[in-house]
Amino acid sequence: MKISNNWLKEYINTDLKSEKIGEYLTDIGLEVEGIDPFESVKGSLEGIVVGKILTCEQHSNADKLKVTTVDVGSGKILNIVCGAPNVAAGQTVPVAVVGTKIYGKDGSSFDIKEAKIRGEVSQGMICAEDEMGLSDDHGGIMILDETKFEVGKNFADYFELTNDLVYEIGLTPNRTDAMAHYGVARDLNAYLSTHQNDSNFEKLVSKPLNIEGTTDFQIEVEDSELCPRYIGAVIENVKVKASPDWLKNRLKAIGLSPINNIVDITNYILHGLGQPLHAFDGDKIAGKKVKVGVNEKGTKFTTLDGVERTLNGTEIMIKDGENNPMCIAGVFGGQNSGVSENTKTIFLESAYFNPVGVRKGAKFHSLNTDASFRFERGVDPNMTRTALTHAIAMIAEIAGGKMVGELLEHYPAKIEDHYIILRFSKVEQILGTKIHKEKIKEILKSLEITVLNEIQNGLEISVPAYRADVTREIDVIEEILRIYGYNKIDSPQKISFTPVKLSFDDQDALENSWARTLQSNGFNEVMNNSLTSVKDETEAVRLLNPLSGDLAFMRKSLLEGLLENADYNIKRKNQNIKFFELGKIYHKKQTYLERKQLAILVSGRDEAENWLQPKSVTDFYRLKSYVKVLLDSLPVSVEEKYLEDSRFSDAIELTVNGKTVARLGKVAPQLLKDADIEQECFYAEIELEVAQRFRTTENVKFKDIPKFNKTRKDLALLIDKNITYAELYKAARSNPSKYLKNINLFDVYEGKNLPEGKKSYAMSFELLNEEKTLEDKDITEVMNSLIKTFQKEFSAELRS
Repeated sequence: MKISNNWLKEYINTDLKSEKIGEYLTDIGLEVEGIDPFESVKGSLEGIVVGKILTCEQHSNADKLKVTTVDVGSGKILNIVCGAPNVAAGQTVPVAVVGTKIYGKDGSSFDIKEAKIRGEVSQGMICAEDEMGLSDDHGGIMILDETKFEVGKNFADYFELTNDLVYEIGLTPNRTDAMAHYGVARDLNAYLSTHQNDSNFEKLVSKPLNIEGTTDFQIEVEDSELCPRYIGAVIENVKVKASPDWLKNRLKAIGLSPINNIVDITNYILHGLGQPLHAFDGDKIAGKKVKVGVNEKGTKFTTLDGVERTLNGTEIMIKDGENNPMCIAGVFGGQNSGVSENTKTIFLESAYFNPVGVRKGAKFHSLNTDASFRFERGVDPNMTRTALTHAIAMIAEIAGGKMVGELLEHYPAKIEDHYIILRFSKVEQILGTKIHKEKIKEILKSLEITVLNEIQNGLEISVPAYRADVTREIDVIEEILRIYGYNKIDSPQKISFTPVKLSFDDQDALENSWARTLQSNGFNEVMNNSLTSVKDETEAVRLLNPLSGDLAFMRKSLLEGLLENADYNIKRKNQNIKFFELGKIYHKKQTYLERKQLAILVSGRDEAENWLQPKSVTDFYRLKSYVKVLLDSLPVSVEEKYLEDSRFSDAIELTVNGKTVARLGKVAPQLLKDADIEQECFYAEIELEVAQRFRTTENVKFKDIPKFNKTRKDLALLIDKNITYAELYKAARSNPSKYLKNINLFDVYEGKNLPEGKKSYAMSFELLNEEKTLEDKDITEVMNSLIKTFQKEFSAELRS
C-alpha cells in the first residue's frame, strides 16, 4: 500500500522528517518497506528557462535542421540547432541550457551538452512538451505566450509542481482501519500523542450540506443482512472534465491514473478516508429508483471492462427500478450506468456491505478491486455518511454540482462497537512487564477506545466498529503493546522449560522421526497447496467459494503435486528426484473423509554419478527399501499383495492385519505424460493414521545385546518364475522355530543352465539362541523344516 507524505499531512500536522515517520509507523505495525520520491514532472523542470528566439536560419548541411540564436536572459546569446518544424524567429520558448538533465518516458535520461551538430555549435535545446514531461505532445516545440512568460525566468516558476515522498507499507490483512491515509494518520497520532511528540490530528466529521430543492429518487434495500447501511445522494448540473492538477498529483503519487473529476473524487475519498464510493449516471437509472439485492441466476451483466458476466444469483447487486443490474456491489460497476463526459446528474453511493457477500461475488467473477479489497475486510460503518458528505463538497467545488433533496439513507439497526473486559493482570502476564494502568488508559484513549467503567483489576471498554480485528481481550493487549512499544519489552535473560517425554500417542513424533530418516537418505521435503484442479471429479471435494478455477477442489492424492515438483526440477536440469511430503488428502463418499499421508517420489539417479558408481538409476526396489526402513520402526509384520491402481503401471500394497499401511509402485505413463515428465518415476504413500495406531499398540521393550553369535545358513532354491520372494519370505516367517531371526534374499538368477520357466533364488537365514551357542542338531532341524516347507508349498528344488 502506498501512502503519500503530503496527503498524510492533510490529516496530521507534524514537523517530523519522513525517515522518522517511517520508523514510527514500522514500530506500530505498519511496516514501511521503502520511501520513494515522487515528482509530478520528472526532474521538476530544473535547468529549463524561458528564452526568446532572435534569429532562425536554415542549416547549411541538413534540410530538416534550423540554426537559431536564443536570448535566455543571462547576457549571453546561445546558438541552438533545432529540428522542430514549427520553430521561428520571435517565438518565446522553454530552453534547456547546458547541464540540464532531460528525462524520457521510459525512465532514461540524458544531459544537455554543448556539441557540434553537422558542423554547427549547439549550446542547449528548445523543448517540446513531451520532452519536459508536461504532456505527450511532440508535434513541435512548445510556444509560450510572451505576455505571460518573462525571458530569463525559471520555467518551473509558472507551474504548480508537486514533490512528494511515498511510503510503501507492507500492510497485514487484519489492519482494515489503516487502508487509507486517514487511518494511517490516526494510528501515527496514537503513537505520537503517547510519546510526547507534537502532532495535530482532528477527527473527521461530516461536512454541512447545501441542499437545493427535492428529488424523486428513491432507494430500496431488499435484505439488510446483505447491506446493513446504504446512503445515496443526487447531484445535478455536474460538469465532467479533467481534474485539477493537485488532485491528479495526489492520485499519481500513489500509482493511480486520473480519469475524470467525478471518478477521481471517488478515488480520492477511497484512498484518503478508506470508504469506497460509486457514482452512477442518474439519467440512466430507470424509474429513478436504486435497489440493493440480488438478481436471478443466469442474468447477463456487462461490467466497466466490457466483459459480459453471468450472475450466479448470490452476488449483492445494485439495480435500477426495473431490476436491471447496474453494479456488483462493492466490487465493480456496470458499463451502461457509469459516468461519462455527457453525464449531468449523478447518484452517489456510500454503503457498508456484508464482507462475506462482497468476497463471494468478487471471487466468483475473479475480480479484485480497491473497493472489494476493503469491503471484504470490513470498512468503518460510521465513515459512510462522513465520506459521502466530503465527496459531495468536493464535487460542488470541482465539478460545479448541486445536491438536490436530502440524503437517502437505509440504516435500520446501528452497528455496535465491540464490548470487551480488559484485565490488568492479563496484560502483565502476556507482555511480561507491568504497565501503569493510567498509561494503559492513555493508550486506549489515543486509539479511540472508550473506557466505559473501571472494575476490580480491569476495565470495561468499547472498541470502535472500524477495528474489525479487535474483538477479544488479547487483541486489545496487542494494541496496547503496539503503541507502548515492542522495543520497551525486555527479552528474558534465561529461558526455563521442563523436557517432556513424547508418548507413543504423539503422531508428530512419528512424522518427525520418519522425516529425519528420509532427510538422512538424501530426500528433500516439499509442501504443496491442498487446493488444486482435478480432471475426474469422482469423490472430489469441491469448494463452495474457490479462489479460482485452478484451486476449486481439495486434492485427492499427493502424487500430482509431487509430479509438478519433479517436472519443475527436471526442466531446470535437476533430474535426480528424491522428494517426500507430509500432507492430507480429501474424499467425498457417503461423508467427507480426510486422511494424512507420507508420500515419497523418486526418479533419476539414486546417488550422484561418480567413477566408482557411474550408474545408479533408481528403481522400484530402491523405493521399497526406503519404505521398509520406515515401517521397520513399527512393531508389526507387514504382508505384500499386488495392487490395481490407475495411478501405477505396477504396484504393490503393504498390509498389516488386513489394513492397508502403504502403497507403492511405478507411476503410470499417462500421469507422467500429463505432467510432461519423460523419465520413470516411482511413488509410495504411507497411511500415517494407520501406522500410528500400530505404533501405539506396544511399548518399547529394551533387552541386552546377545552374548552369543548368530549363525548364517544359505539355500539356493530352483522355483517357478511366477513365485515371488514375498511368498517365500512369508512361508519362512511362519516357521515355528524361535531361533530364526532374519531372512534375506541376496541373489536372483534367470538364464542359461536353468530349465525353462524356472529361476533361482539364493536366500540367507540367520539363527540365534540367546541363551547358549547353537548346536548343529538345532541348526539342522530348522533348515530341514524350511526346506520341507519350500518343497511342499512351492515344489522348490535345492541347487548345489
